[in-house]
Amino acid sequence: MTGQQWCDGAAAVLGGAQSLMVVTGAGMSHDSGVPTFRDAMTGLWARYDPQELATETAFRNNPARVFGWYLWRWHLVRGVEPHAGYDALVRLESMFDDFLIATQNVDGLHCRSGSKAVVELHGSLEAFRCLDRGHPYDTANIAGLAVPTVEEVEPPRCPDCDSPIRPGVVWFGESLPHLAVGRAWSAVAQCDALIVVGTSALVYPAAELPEIVVRRGGPVVEINPESTPLSPRVTVSWPERAAVALPALVDRLMATRSGA
Repeated sequence: MTGQQWCDGAAAVLGGAQSLMVVTGAGMSHDSGVPTFRDAMTGLWARYDPQELATETAFRNNPARVFGWYLWRWHLVRGVEPHAGYDALVRLESMFDDFLIATQNVDGLHCRSGSKAVVELHGSLEAFRCLDRGHPYDTANIAGLAVPTVEEVEPPRCPDCDSPIRPGVVWFGESLPHLAVGRAWSAVAQCDALIVVGTSALVYPAAELPEIVVRRGGPVVEINPESTPLSPRVTVSWPERAAVALPALVDRLMATRSGA
């Protein structure tokens, strides 16, 4: 099939939707140049196991090392821009009264691009809080910290309780934020179509979201250059990058709705 045929097929199955949900994973960020968690472990960080940098125990044992890693990642993400697929999702949101993006990504690119209806299931690198009390910490204070050139950077202290500041991401062994989970699972229960973009379909519980729609026979469009365990069971599996497929799909849907 050609790219146009994939696009037309995806638009056809989504054309009648009134309530739409989009689930995004690491492949969505890839086209903006954001490496995955493990792919980012190069240079200074190549000798560490992820478990040494992404648990509360690791942070308590060596807060400077863990904070240095996340400060480095924060600067990396701040240096990239949302690609055309993010802009397409902003346009897609304007077409639906009932719309939600649920993302596994922590880079904040959906919000930076202008999407409003977003839940960040794994937290965000744009959110910092203190370790012991959960007091929010102003990101403007993080912006003044230089890109680390050594592994260790002592975390700032909370002005309210003197607890060390940690990133607002979900570490291994932690539960997903309950408000985000509640909103995502409520949306998937009532949506009449779903687009899943750039996910491996292996990371649970987020991987359960498209499964719910597949099981009830609802239309699911998968956009991913690589095949996943979900691919054989969705309505349309479009083997394309997010930055290419999403603008084309939204253009086609908007043309269909306008009668073009």
